[in-house]
Amino acid sequence: MPDLHLRGTVVLDDEREVGEVWVVGGRLTFTRPSAPTTTIEGVVLPGLVDVHCHIGLAADGPVPDEVAEQQALADRDSGVLLVRDAGSPADTAWVHERDDLPRLIRSGRHLALPKRYLRHYGRELASPSELPTAVREEAARGDGWVKLVADWIDRSLGADADLTPLWPRAVLADAIAAAHDAGARVTAHTFATESLDDLLDAGIDCLEHATGASPDHIDRIAAAGVPVTATLLQVAQFPAIAAQGARFPRFAARMAAMGERRYEHVRNLHEAGVPVLVGTDAGGTIGHGRIADEAREMVRAGIPAREVVAAASWRTRRWLGVPSIEEGASADVVVYAEDPRVEIDALRSPKAVILRGVRR
Repeated sequence: MPDLHLRGTVVLDDEREVGEVWVVGGRLTFTRPSAPTTTIEGVVLPGLVDVHCHIGLAADGPVPDEVAEQQALADRDSGVLLVRDAGSPADTAWVHERDDLPRLIRSGRHLALPKRYLRHYGRELASPSELPTAVREEAARGDGWVKLVADWIDRSLGADADLTPLWPRAVLADAIAAAHDAGARVTAHTFATESLDDLLDAGIDCLEHATGASPDHIDRIAAAGVPVTATLLQVAQFPAIAAQGARFPRFAARMAAMGERRYEHVRNLHEAGVPVLVGTDAGGTIGHGRIADEAREMVRAGIPAREVVAAASWRTRRWLGVPSIEEGASADVVVYAEDPRVEIDALRSPKAVILRGVRR
């Protein structure tokens, strides 16, 4: 692989920038090599992170490996070089063996109950009491994360069907403790207000969507330092989901209201000091490679572009335990002609995507 000289503005973190860095033997170095290099100029960021992504999943459930490969390539070409897969029914461990695909942190299968999540997506447990055991199993199967479905519509309520929690408080606490004992962290799909106190009391590590968070919940989330993945592309679909569920008026009204207030909600999270993460929710009904669209939506919600870019890059890499731009680290970087921290739409056009030291 040819050695590279990356020159311009090299962003290390919130406070530090340098003027150049080199890629030698697939690794980053701040020491000029003696051998010739190829120069790429621009704004250099640590590889982007999609922290809520589903490689191996499509609208109807798991996909063949060749489709999952195309999903991962779409993410890579958008500048996403690190994916936290927030639940997938497909076994995508093979991605780890592919140097040309983004680094992948798997969360195993979504854990849910029968008829309480999307068909063919999750691992459906026969009883809530099985959750702690299932969490231990998924922790062993994944890469340090487990994904719970905390709430979903309960159609057994008939005309009064609405979002309700899946897990009793004590079971939830035992399950999250089991994950922590196994060295794993837990994130939870949650739309409903009613799930949040139990999740926070149990020590949840991350929240996906959290669209039902009240002002008091937002204060609790901020005080606990629990990140929230905004998934604004997904929440934008809530009015359409509400229309499809019109025969359940309570559910439909709630979903429509949450969709309509999505920007205010995300702005409130940010202003309260909650770490708001960047995740597209790709897979299912949303296409892969849309990190720039999600980032643009977060800016539209009122989060400054500089904060969104940090969340989409070095801050979340650090939170996930993956290096950014530092001496000896794998050269996983993206180069832009313009600074996305100034104009977020610069994320749409990477000048160079470099993964494991190779320009892709």
